[in-house]
Amino acid sequence: MELPLVVGVDGSEPSLRAVDWAADEAALRGVALRVVYASLWERYEGASLVGEFAGVRDEGLAEAIVEGAARRARERHPDLKVSAEVVPEEPEYVLPRLSRDATAVVVGTRGRSGLAEALLGSVSLAVAAHAHSPVIVVRGSHDNQARRPVQGRVLLGVGEDGPAALRFAFEEARLRAVPLEAVRAWRWPAHETTDHPLLAGEPARLHEEQAVEMLETALRDAPAGIDVHRRTVEGHARRVLADLSHHADLLVVGTKRPHGHLGRVAHAVLHHSACPVAVVPQDA
Repeated sequence: MELPLVVGVDGSEPSLRAVDWAADEAALRGVALRVVYASLWERYEGASLVGEFAGVRDEGLAEAIVEGAARRARERHPDLKVSAEVVPEEPEYVLPRLSRDATAVVVGTRGRSGLAEALLGSVSLAVAAHAHSPVIVVRGSHDNQARRPVQGRVLLGVGEDGPAALRFAFEEARLRAVPLEAVRAWRWPAHETTDHPLLAGEPARLHEEQAVEMLETALRDAPAGIDVHRRTVEGHARRVLADLSHHADLLVVGTKRPHGHLGRVAHAVLHHSACPVAVVPQDA
């Protein structure tokens, strides 16, 4: 049985963007969509409801939010199987728990004190750090609509985080019928310099060759039929990927999450990517 896609909602515009994105993804994958409102969410993020929920009395607010989100998903994809539920727990516990039986978990970004588009909400960060499935954090739009894919590519940051992120990225590219751009960033350490004019470019060339080799090794089992573009770029991976995200519909990164913390690259792109980010745990 195919596992459903779970989307967390809280009545805010960012969460409704996440519903749109999740509905599109569930329809693409042919799986059900499970809309979840953790009723203690406002304790973490504060109230920032869209107009349709602003006048609802507190005792009916949770049900109104989750049913409104489910209705929105059904209107977007009438044939999509959608369920809705309210769970009276903290979202940072509910969503990771539900991720055990989910294809993926989708959340929006919401910060505090008017910084919603500059800072990642605490719930989104906690879910990305503790979920058992891939987590997609929907970024990159400033209205209450999720953008349809327009760039025509999936971007993959190739690191040392295992094959799970690779498999997820391959599948996304296949489902969307778009190229996969696989990127390996590399650095030229400052101490590896030489004053000899004939050897000046040698350290950089060696580091770039290592990046190319790692990229080829990671992609050697790419499924047939997927158009894979390989790219090595000098620079910090977090900056390279954030820059390239402006030209992608989805950025996929892996994470080992030592001691329950996201790695530096995943943490950085969650804050600065221009497109939705899929964080795939190593053991997903």
